[in-house]
Amino acid sequence: MRRSAPVVPDAVPGGQTSSRPAPADGVAPPPLSATAPPGRDEPMRTEFEFELPRGYVDENGAVHRHGAMRLATARDELVPLQDVRVRENPPYLSVVLLGRVITRLGTLPMVHDGIVENMFASDLAFLQDFYRQINAEGHTRAEVTCPSCDEAFEVDLGGSRLGES
Repeated sequence: MRRSAPVVPDAVPGGQTSSRPAPADGVAPPPLSATAPPGRDEPMRTEFEFELPRGYVDENGAVHRHGAMRLATARDELVPLQDVRVRENPPYLSVVLLGRVITRLGTLPMVHDGIVENMFASDLAFLQDFYRQINAEGHTRAEVTCPSCDEAFEVDLGGSRLGES
């Protein structure tokens, strides 16, 4: 009984060879490509910029509206479940979670759950929706309706214009 497959050398750039198992039918597969498939050579986007509807007002009265949120990890969603505040008040989960994934807000040196809990309700609702869009749905597009003409169209909340991240 064979426990490992025979090895077929592949040529790779630079004259080196790599090894991979031969297929069961004995026919060698084509050499591995040195280039990535189309669309895969772009780096994965993990941070998305946003602008709060109202803005966070700090203790000096400065308003902070522009910020960035990164994609959440499994750890980001699990760690807040151990927080006593979340255990006593489950809706507090979103405040703790947003405090972990917002990477910057205006000129604040850091963002944490204490900042998120002092935001206006409309900004909190915006951030909760933004979080869902970039994490659950995998995109930052949203369908909106023009208040003047009632025409529906799609916008990219994460910034899709050239030069935006």
